[in-house]
Amino acid sequence: MSATPFTIEDAKAANFSVVEEATKGRQAVHDVVVAMQANRRAGTACTKTRGKVRGSNRKLWRQKGTGRARVGDRRSPIWVGGGVAHGPIPHSYAKSVNKQTKRLAFRKALSERILAGDVHVADAFAVGDGKTKSFVKELAGLHGTPKVLIIAAAFDDKTYLAARNVGTALLMTASEVNVEQLLRYDGIIIARDAFDTLAARTA
Repeated sequence: MSATPFTIEDAKAANFSVVEEATKGRQAVHDVVVAMQANRRAGTACTKTRGKVRGSNRKLWRQKGTGRARVGDRRSPIWVGGGVAHGPIPHSYAKSVNKQTKRLAFRKALSERILAGDVHVADAFAVGDGKTKSFVKELAGLHGTPKVLIIAAAFDDKTYLAARNVGTALLMTASEVNVEQLLRYDGIIIARDAFDTLAARTA
């Protein structure tokens, strides 16, 4: 297998909607990436307030006359083993982005990578023997950078098996690849059978 550089003219010929303006779509990319990262947060951090920790609510000593500072119960945040003041509680960090913004962000991210010369095209991508060694050899022949995103319409089980131990490469179908993945990898290889789906997603 071999790969050739994918230019902006090639993208237009393949019916990709590209964004050539430098500033258009930047905010959309930012919004989508931030939303994706926020949606991965579990939001399960939790601390106990003074009302939830174990202990008596008895006043430790009388208010006046002892010469010591006035104090309440042992569950106060100033005591070891007391509650936590203003600590985190479980909540959702999820952010929503509308479809138009998502589509613009995908179009912008792919266009920027094409304009930067980071995208190459291969007729197809498959590793028939399912061996990691064969997968690495194929990558070396297709792209010079070790951190590569490979996009195709679909991959067979042998190819997935060969790629699973290569942490610097990722196989993604054209219908599932997202903005964050387009930006993360040093190089991108697109199989020709993915053109129609990618063109539809950038329309």
